[in-house]
Amino acid sequence: MSDILIVDDERDIRELVSDILEDEGYATRKAGNSDECMAALNDGLPALLILDIWLKDSQMDGIDILKAVKRDTPEVPVVIISGHGNVEIAVAAIKQGAYDFIEKPFNIDQLMVVIRRAMEASQLRRENSDLRRLDSGGAEMIGDSAVYRVLTSQLDKVVKSNGRVMLSGPAGSGKEIAARYVHANSNRSAAPFVTVSCASIEPERMEEVLFGRETTERGIEPGLLEQANGGVIYFDEVADMPLGTQSKILRVLVDQKFQRVGGGDNVSVDLRVISSTNKDLEQEIRLEKFREELFHRLNVVPIAVPSLSDRREDIPMLVEHFIAHFNDTQGLPLRKLSEESVALLQTMIWPGNVRQLKNLVERVLILGEGNGPIEVKELPREEDAPNEEGRVVLSGALATLPLREAREAFEREYLLTQINRFGGNISRTATFVGMERSALHRKLKSLGVVTSNKSGARVAHLDSEDTVA
Repeated sequence: MSDILIVDDERDIRELVSDILEDEGYATRKAGNSDECMAALNDGLPALLILDIWLKDSQMDGIDILKAVKRDTPEVPVVIISGHGNVEIAVAAIKQGAYDFIEKPFNIDQLMVVIRRAMEASQLRRENSDLRRLDSGGAEMIGDSAVYRVLTSQLDKVVKSNGRVMLSGPAGSGKEIAARYVHANSNRSAAPFVTVSCASIEPERMEEVLFGRETTERGIEPGLLEQANGGVIYFDEVADMPLGTQSKILRVLVDQKFQRVGGGDNVSVDLRVISSTNKDLEQEIRLEKFREELFHRLNVVPIAVPSLSDRREDIPMLVEHFIAHFNDTQGLPLRKLSEESVALLQTMIWPGNVRQLKNLVERVLILGEGNGPIEVKELPREEDAPNEEGRVVLSGALATLPLREAREAFEREYLLTQINRFGGNISRTATFVGMERSALHRKLKSLGVVTSNKSGARVAHLDSEDTVA
């Protein structure tokens, strides 16, 4: 995106402007009607569009083209030129998003001043867009599991549309990353991405935060909707939006305009809306906590974001990504995971999902010593790890064994624990574990477990010379 596209139905004007610009070192392309203009835009976006208002023998006039460009590629500045210019046309063009307006016949020096400023604005927007992309590994999708490939495939299908997206999934699963991915890969990537944290904004302040306000003391203070104009507004955990605000947001979605708190004029906005929730919105509707009409407006393209437990094979890739991130941002050491650590992380329960994993990696890198592999002893102990009812958290060592060896190791440790629990009493142990006494003896022998009587107590231990067959 480095050239200038000149659109004018008069060939002499096209050639004149092109020659002037090329003498100044700019590359140019030319189009004589709306069809040629749209074809040129499809071939590649220019850094600047110089556009005549009146185009003979064209299906679209300059204002129609301007509207289409600002809708689909708002990052491209447009300078309007016209031989029939007047204040009303100039105002209409500026309102539709034109960078500036020049009347024909134009002064060459004036033309070059406007073009240089428009090109500087174009370059600044590109640089801001590049910085935004670099700034947010937030928009980078990390994972290669089947379930995650399904997610990215769904997101790729919606990036070029303007459809409203509803992202559902548990807290910490990466719903905002998915929203930023859609924004970063859309034709609105150079425009703002504004997050509305519905759960953290006080209900009584929600409307001022969203719509802005007008006061005699402080004048106009734009709200988040106005700040997001041309880009994406992201309603994070939309189920927590107050009911009163929901009805007003519904009206904005219908009309694409609103009034600031304390103001009387309508403010028009061009927004793409992405929402997220970790709640069942249909259940919230039944409980009369969420407006059904708003749900249908927001839920045009529903996409489920999987929990970390549903994509455990992505954990090593995520950890590697987080380690690199903390090295870049905090100078923390670049370390690898040992095989046992990988196995332990993949068997843990993750109620906090990807966010919990990221926090754990940061903690290990801060508290760890040296640059060697991250070992199991540096990770949370089993009793510290969050658990779910009915789940057993495996140690890293146990998780790396084949099934037969893992089963034998578990049985040995379990029986040692129970025998010690009952003071070495085999009969009580057998009753508790649900085995015949003779069967328990045979099992202990097969596992290499022997008992001895020390100081009147029968203590179970593993003979150092015994091995498991």
